[in-house]
Amino acid sequence: MNHGATYRRCGCRDTNTGRLLGARCPGLRSPGHGSWYFSADLPSAAGERRRVRRGGFETRAAAVAALEELTAPPNPEPGLTTGDWLVRWLASRVSLRASTARSYAAHVRGYLVPYLGAIPLAVLTPGEVQAMFTAVIRDETVLGRPVSAATLHRIHATLRAALNGAVRAGLIGTNPGRWPELPRAARPRPQVWTPALTERWQTEGWRPVVGVWTAAQTAEFLRQVRGHRLYALFHLVALRGLRRGEAAGLRWGDLDLDAGTLTVSGQLQQLGGRMVAGPPKSDAGRRVVALDKTTIAALREHRLRQQAERAAARTWWAETGYVFTTRAGKPVGPDRMTRLFRKLVADAGLPPVTLHGLRHGAATLALAAGTDLKVVQDQLGHSTITLTADTYTSVLPETARTAADSTAALLFPASARRAGPVRQQARGREKKPWPAWARHRCGPHGGGRAA
Repeated sequence: MNHGATYRRCGCRDTNTGRLLGARCPGLRSPGHGSWYFSADLPSAAGERRRVRRGGFETRAAAVAALEELTAPPNPEPGLTTGDWLVRWLASRVSLRASTARSYAAHVRGYLVPYLGAIPLAVLTPGEVQAMFTAVIRDETVLGRPVSAATLHRIHATLRAALNGAVRAGLIGTNPGRWPELPRAARPRPQVWTPALTERWQTEGWRPVVGVWTAAQTAEFLRQVRGHRLYALFHLVALRGLRRGEAAGLRWGDLDLDAGTLTVSGQLQQLGGRMVAGPPKSDAGRRVVALDKTTIAALREHRLRQQAERAAARTWWAETGYVFTTRAGKPVGPDRMTRLFRKLVADAGLPPVTLHGLRHGAATLALAAGTDLKVVQDQLGHSTITLTADTYTSVLPETARTAADSTAALLFPASARRAGPVRQQARGREKKPWPAWARHRCGPHGGGRAA
């Protein structure tokens, strides 16, 4: 059974208009005039419908045969289960980043095979996919470890990719895992450790999902760890916002301290106790980061310290070329960086933040300093400016208050002038102009969201 139609047309043109007559040509009544075509609606690899047209067949029978060959249902391998395909598909993914391959494997073995593995691939339905996610939510809740909405969406992305591969391989006609109903995954937004939140942490032990230090807290941390042999690492992340894998994978060849630039060209990831070098997280992650004078000074001092450690280690030194190394020259892995940072934060007595939270802090500090949102996007290696805006522009109470005051001043300029000196005197400084990022989002060409 086909899902298309055949028709005949020619290349004759109307003598008056010059337009093609196509299927309306009177000459088609004569045998041998024109040629035969077919059209069919076929599913794409993503499961969507697409129109296919082909022609040039001498007879209708030839067009019908070509149509039937094109629209014939997939011929799945006998006995091929969904689990068989998932394992085969996983083994074929040889060009993935190490972290992505590890994530895919965890989803396949932890969720997809246990819940869907026994179902024949050819008869897998959207209803069975939906039942799987419902069962995952139920079972994980019973075990006392509720699965997050973000995890469910990542599992779905793995399943969708695997079933798209089955469509491309001709094993199934459409992807039954395209549109399950899942709880909405809200992006966790960083929260600055304001005095009120800090007091809540101290009295109740409460902490946000993503905590970010204020400028004063960041400065206090850097002051306390100033003498640590990896001080430059924390200084670099705090001011320029590198990801921990990017910092771990940084080599001296990526730095031009005379020009004041750092090139992010790769990262180190830890998989199963071993470190794997790979490309940045995305194409946008390949970037050149400008360095300020304090960061350049910290890196120069770190290089002198490393040279002294190399001389002390003698033959034990491993010449790897990495910037942040052990005392034997081997790179400091991302997990070790995380453990060290966690200990230093606890020793400093500051509100808890993660090493990734220190990266968040670099972005919020740049925005507070009036840096344009596009510049911050490029600095962080975000793929879209929307990601940067949605993540960071709500985390700075002081900056938001400045924007609010500027908005009110448009309606009540006299009140703003009267209140201005009092507020300025209380703060002990002149009122700053509206930050560039606020102008970008709220100016005459801005909207509710930066695009």
